Amino acid sequence: MADRSLRGIRLGASSLQSEEGVVFHDRVNHTYVCSRCSHETVMTFAADAEAPETWECRACGAEALLRVGETVVEVDHSGDKTARTHWDMLLERRTIPELEELLEERLALLRERRGSKLSA
Repeated sequence: MADRSLRGIRLGASSLQSEEGVVFHDRVNHTYVCSRCSHETVMTFAADAEAPETWECRACGAEALLRVGETVVEVDHSGDKTARTHWDMLLERRTIPELEELLEERLALLRERRGSKLSA
């Protein structure tokens, strides 16, 4: 280590390791085309890795689709779940008439506490 003095080297600026004996894995480039802005993004993957069908566009954040040859891969979104809202979950437990009845009970309780009659 005497011949490789750390004096004068900024820490973290460069590595002291050499690339001797390093064997790089085979790589392949895949192109993704944005469905909104048509921006093309080229991503590098390992040659034996399966490339995902979609990627997030770097320009606008929309869904970019994998290009195979001259065509773009079709993605089936039929199995995707939509987010359930609080209202959707409430309607799974109660019907609209039950909710109206509960609302009237709560409003009557509030009116009693205030000691005044609020117009409905």
